[in-house]
Amino acid sequence: MDARLPAVLVLTDRHMAAAAGHTLPRLVLALAGLDVAVLLREKDLPSEPRAALAREVADAASRAGIVLLVASSVELAQRIGASGVHLAAADPPGPRGLVGRSCHDARELAAAGTERVDYVTLSPVFPTASKPGHGPPLGLAGLGHLAREATVPVYALGGVVPGRAAECVAAGAYGVAALGSVMRAPAPATVAAALADEVRAGRTRSRESAFRLRD
Repeated sequence: MDARLPAVLVLTDRHMAAAAGHTLPRLVLALAGLDVAVLLREKDLPSEPRAALAREVADAASRAGIVLLVASSVELAQRIGASGVHLAAADPPGPRGLVGRSCHDARELAAAGTERVDYVTLSPVFPTASKPGHGPPLGLAGLGHLAREATVPVYALGGVVPGRAAECVAAGAYGVAALGSVMRAPAPATVAAALADEVRAGRTRSRESAFRLRD
C-alpha cells in the first residue's frame, strides 16, 4: 500500500455542491485535517473556466494540506501543481506522478495492471443517484472478486455512503471514493470524516480476521 494514498477520495461536482450551499474551494477547505484526497472533475466546463476553477481549488487544497488530483487532463494537473491525475477508462496512459484509473470490470482492471498506476477505482459498487442507470452494480461480491485480482490498491466507488465503507474494505477495497454523499451533504466534512473512520475500522477488522485465521 502506498503511504501517499488516503482512506477516501472525494470526487467533485460543483452543481451538487452549489445545491447544498457550498462552493468547491470552501468545501475543500472544510476537509482540512481529514484522511482524504480531492479529485477535481468538472469535465463539462470549457478549458479556461475549468482551469480558473482548478486554480481556486488547488489553492484551497494547498491551504488545507490535501492531495489534489485532476480528472483526465495531465496538462491541467501540471499547470496548477496538482499531485497527480485520475484517468478515465478510455484515457491514454498517464505520466509520472500520482496516477489513478477508473475501472468497471475485469477487462479494464487487467488493462490497468499493464500500466503504471498507483490505484484504481471500481464502480459502481452500489446503485448510485449520481449516475442512475450506470451499472449494473458490482455489489460487495463483485467488488471482492475484482479486488482480489487487482495488483494496485482499489477504491470502491458508487453509492458508498456512511454505513457502507467498512464493508467495502472488508470485501477487499483499500479505501472508498465518494461523490454525491459528500457534495450533497449540509456538512461535507462530517460525511468525509465518517467514511474515513469506517475505512480505518474496516482495515483493523480485516487485520484482526487475518490474524485469527493464521492462529
